[in-house]
Amino acid sequence: MEWYYYFGGFWAGVFLANFFPHFAKGACGDLFPTPFSKPRGKGPSSPMVNILWGLLNLLIAGILYKVSNVSLQDALSMVIFFAGFAAKSIAGARNFAMKEKM
Repeated sequence: MEWYYYFGGFWAGVFLANFFPHFAKGACGDLFPTPFSKPRGKGPSSPMVNILWGLLNLLIAGILYKVSNVSLQDALSMVIFFAGFAAKSIAGARNFAMKEKM
């Protein structure tokens, strides 16, 4: 498989990881930062904006997953997909843990 398939698979994992917190917070009716908030990425966005942002992330993740040929039969593509998912999850946890302390 070409390198750009793995690159796309990594980003599919990133977008999938970004789907979960936005969708969950929106579904619970909680305010949560999005790129559309003021200040950008720090201020609160409405639950509806979070639902829509989460669904857009899920759509992008699905498209990237499909076009990148991520497959259970290709262990390297799954490892790279998981690496993207893990990297975004850890970055999000660190970012929002620091936000709570402020």
